[in-house]
Amino acid sequence: MTLTAYTVRPSLVRHRRFIAAIAIDSIGTGVFIPVSMLYFLATTSLTLVQVGTALTTAGLLALPAGPLAGGLVDRYGAKPVLQAANLAQALGFAGYLLVSQTWQIALCAWLNSAGRAVFFSCYGATVTALAAPGQRERWFGLLGSVRNLGYALGGLLTAVAVSFGTHGVYAAIVVVNALSCLAAFVLMRAVPNIRPEAGQDAAGGWGRVLRDRRYLSLVAHQLCFAISLFALNVVIPVYAVDVLGLPGWTAGAIFTLNTLMVGFAQGIVVGWLSGRIRSRVLVAGHACFAAGYLLFLAADRVAALALAVGFVLLGAVSYTFGEIVGGPITSTVAAESAPDALRGRYLALNQLAVTVAGAVAPAVLSGLLTTGAAAIWLTLVGVSALGAALATTIGKVVPAAQSRIGGA
Repeated sequence: MTLTAYTVRPSLVRHRRFIAAIAIDSIGTGVFIPVSMLYFLATTSLTLVQVGTALTTAGLLALPAGPLAGGLVDRYGAKPVLQAANLAQALGFAGYLLVSQTWQIALCAWLNSAGRAVFFSCYGATVTALAAPGQRERWFGLLGSVRNLGYALGGLLTAVAVSFGTHGVYAAIVVVNALSCLAAFVLMRAVPNIRPEAGQDAAGGWGRVLRDRRYLSLVAHQLCFAISLFALNVVIPVYAVDVLGLPGWTAGAIFTLNTLMVGFAQGIVVGWLSGRIRSRVLVAGHACFAAGYLLFLAADRVAALALAVGFVLLGAVSYTFGEIVGGPITSTVAAESAPDALRGRYLALNQLAVTVAGAVAPAVLSGLLTTGAAAIWLTLVGVSALGAALATTIGKVVPAAQSRIGGA
């Protein structure tokens, strides 16, 4: 075990309440997201189109919340903004118990979407402040594992609960999620609120951020990486079951593989990568994504069902390695490339790339899927190639991307 591994442990123990808050929040999210549409259809008289319109409208209206939060983080620190996001989400979920009309769903969903956008805009700044240089990849890797396992546990609890299918069960799911937000709020009280030191140069504000071409190239890379991340939820299971005609359990196996690999292997892999140059590891992550997409395409070219299942599962493994390898490094480079006095704004812009990817991915990727296997997977291979090219570029112009993993 390296010296870095020894030095990380006291830091993790000291901030265990922050880790617990992330875990509880993730379980709550995992409980509700799989049944969000089912909840409103079961508890209101609204149609699928009306519910979908309300949720989409809320998501679009929440887009400015992250950038606005970035300025607040730079002024007041991340902790109070994180706690405000927790309260907004708790209020939104509590409101779900009372909604009956489209505008009411849109209002409560906006609170949740805005709170989520604010939370993730503050998340990177908080981790960067709590973790010392040289520990940040491990921190982002650990918290990524915690979040994945939390989502999985929440999803498992939901699967059991929904099997009963009663109005009371659906209401209980929402109550659990609201309580998880309140629990995260309470746990966040123990997290230190680290703010930029007096006298640090915050001049220029958003104008300075948007003129930083080196960071904009990093944000473009984040957009490519995020598009690949959303492929898991949007197209991979649908492709396996509806296009290839594979057994329904294949979709569950893909999610299970992804969750277990990220949950249990990410920290180990980050340790193995210690000493490697960050930008080169990012290129390797995109290569893993691309290899996974080509395996998915190959599954459409074979006749034997068992062989097609094998190609899909191998593709899922390769895809997940791309997520494991690239996730913590992407987050670390984004955080360390931002000046202390403007880190909130810089990371809010980076998170906006993820939010935009999440907004456009369902329509674009599903549209490509309807045109054929080659269209969707070769397009995503192209996205990975662009991501690798951008990773190479930032490796030349962004000092944090030139550094080695685990380097102080």
